[in-house]
Amino acid sequence: MPALASHRKPRTRVRNTGPAVGITTAALASVTLLSTQSALAAPAPKPSIEDVQKKVDDLYRQAGTATQQYNQAKEATTAQRSKVDTLLDDVAQRTEKLNEARRTLGTYAAAQYRGGTLAPTATFFLADDPQSFFDQTHLMDRMTERQTQAVSDFRTQQAKASKQRAEAVASLETLTESQATLRTSKQNVQTKLSEARGLLSKLTAEEKARLAELERKKEAEAKRRAAELAKKQAAAKAEADRKAAAAEEAAKEAGGGTGTDTGTGTGTGSGSDTDASSKAEKVMAFARAQLGKPYVWGATGPASYDCSGLTQAAWKAAGVDIPRTTWDQVNIGTRIATEDLQPGDLVFFYDDISHVGIYKGDGMMIHAPKPGANVREESIYYMPIYGSVRPG
Repeated sequence: MPALASHRKPRTRVRNTGPAVGITTAALASVTLLSTQSALAAPAPKPSIEDVQKKVDDLYRQAGTATQQYNQAKEATTAQRSKVDTLLDDVAQRTEKLNEARRTLGTYAAAQYRGGTLAPTATFFLADDPQSFFDQTHLMDRMTERQTQAVSDFRTQQAKASKQRAEAVASLETLTESQATLRTSKQNVQTKLSEARGLLSKLTAEEKARLAELERKKEAEAKRRAAELAKKQAAAKAEADRKAAAAEEAAKEAGGGTGTDTGTGTGTGSGSDTDASSKAEKVMAFARAQLGKPYVWGATGPASYDCSGLTQAAWKAAGVDIPRTTWDQVNIGTRIATEDLQPGDLVFFYDDISHVGIYKGDGMMIHAPKPGANVREESIYYMPIYGSVRPG
């Protein structure tokens, strides 16, 4: 008997999506919760006054570096502009000489044309390609000596004029590059100074007072170190004077007191020492006269100065020309150890040599510090010393 079909309805498998919905809902809730927590999270902690001081000092240092880049670019631009002007003058003069040579050839051509024949000189002058015509040897054979010289002068002036025009074009391109560098350097200075001012403007009155206190402590420590240097220098000078006096006394005793050698050799080197001392006095007199004048980046006086502008002007007052930037000034004269510094010496600061001051003695200097400050006296230990030089 055939099997009977089952009358039971097959079970339909229903997919249970409940758990998945629950997981998705939980995930969305977590994301929402995290987003809300992030939005409500406390803002980043405000930097400490010490951090602000460090940041502002660093921005001023960077502005000092950018100022030296500006000074360097300005010097290059000025020098290049002078070179371009000279070249353009030379091109104008050369062009006039070329025109004179052309007029001379024209005179010959006109004379020959009036004679009824178009002579080789005229053909050369009027040709589309004078050089190819020139290569024809029969031309030179038929020219007079004066005509030959006129053509030779024309070719010479033409070649020189072409060369000088090319030089002028190249110099103008270099000038354009220098001007672009100048604009970039100027923008960098302004950017760094704006950042520094922005940081300071956000401080409360209490924070500004704390910052001022930190500055006073920094200055006090720098002055303490300057006093130590002054003490060492005074002791070293006293010892040197004692030895010099002892040597002089020994020399007198060795001479038997006859006095026949009195003054012998005393002038050796004294002239140069006196000259150096005189220059240093002039440098210091000039520097002291600038005290209180404002720092302005890129300024060289007489109403305001940047750091290297002041040092350059001070030594110029003593009859010595030194370069414009700190990077060039550090390479002149004689290197001097800090303990051997004398008034008038130049002291450079930071690893990038972005600042300079004039040593005045006792561990102190006169310098143009930074924007917003005036030329003043300050300890050389206020900033990290790079090195020192004594200009010639």
